[in-house]
Amino acid sequence: MMPHRRPSRTGPRPLALHLANSGLISLASQAALPLWKSGSLPWKAELAPAAASLARDLAGASAEEFAASVEAELRRRADLFLTGIERYRRHPYRRDLPEMPLLWQEGTTRLLDYAPAGGLPLLVVPSLINRSYVLDLAPGNSLLRFLAQQGLRPLLVDWDAPGDAERKFDLTDYIARLERAAEVASEASGGKPVTVLGYCMGGLLALALAARRPELVRAQALLATPWAFHAEREDHARLLGSLASSFAATFGPMGELPVDLLQALFASLDPMMAVKKFTRFAAADDESPQTRAFVALEDWLNDGVPLALPAALECLRDWYGADRPGRGCWRVGGKAIVPEEIAVPSLVVLPAADRIVPPRSAKALAEALPNVEVLTPPLGHIGMVVGHGAPGAVWKKLAAWVRGRAA
Repeated sequence: MMPHRRPSRTGPRPLALHLANSGLISLASQAALPLWKSGSLPWKAELAPAAASLARDLAGASAEEFAASVEAELRRRADLFLTGIERYRRHPYRRDLPEMPLLWQEGTTRLLDYAPAGGLPLLVVPSLINRSYVLDLAPGNSLLRFLAQQGLRPLLVDWDAPGDAERKFDLTDYIARLERAAEVASEASGGKPVTVLGYCMGGLLALALAARRPELVRAQALLATPWAFHAEREDHARLLGSLASSFAATFGPMGELPVDLLQALFASLDPMMAVKKFTRFAAADDESPQTRAFVALEDWLNDGVPLALPAALECLRDWYGADRPGRGCWRVGGKAIVPEEIAVPSLVVLPAADRIVPPRSAKALAEALPNVEVLTPPLGHIGMVVGHGAPGAVWKKLAAWVRGRAA
């Protein structure tokens, strides 16, 4: 078994994105100074009392002294931000977990066996975006190794970056490959159907598997899986959908959507997130478990993969732009994917603090499935699989549910 590759922290891409955020925030703060002074900022109605109080406080302040104070504070915060980034880049932690045995491979897609000695097979389907090892992040923080300890046999679909063949893949192609992986998992189960675990975008792929090949699926657990893309933040979803045409023209020769662009799209969900987290990290204890957990997760976030362009355009146009899943008209290879017709036992996990998948989008899926249980942990989209509270709030309950469905 070979250890997993170690993502580099020396490349300019993550640093450039974070510095761009910091610079824009600084410019915005400086540009707002005259508006603060005059009280003419476009405040939200609920902020009007605070705005009026701020205007009164500024009325007697020296404009020059105030501007100098703002400049000094911006520099202080920028220094903390840069210190946090530099501390992250120089931290000695590197992921060093043995890679699990290979059960099957087709193209760049592999099926990794987390319990070769046996156990109840569980086909694990992550997103096509980002690497699958978020589910096997670090020693002591691995959902897959925990499930293996609970008598299950996690079989991880590791999509990896698209190769020459995969750059031509749309979602139907990927789901057809998932079906072949499910056939292998079923063979490992003695020809019986298997329970499927889908995470985020992987949950949509898992749903399509259950709809198209019900003989292969015993039960399904869907973690933070979007469904009704216009149920919440509709304007943002439509904006993403509108980008498809320009992306098709720009990246057609490459055959894939670059990692940099994918990360920028995620950053648009919360532009201040990077500034906040690296500013806090400037004062972190290098030896603490929390610091190592932060570095491990940040390494994963910065170790992204591109997305095959046909699949990416389908996601943007059909999911975000047209909300085909939520409207009941998403088709895969001509087959309508209708949750109401998927009768297998289902567990839908809705993290209450999810910033990536709007809660109402995922809740719509839970309301559509006919045989469903719902778990709502007080965690975020990523925290539900790697956060401090994940073992108690999600992992143990998930393992118990999967075992129960097998019985």
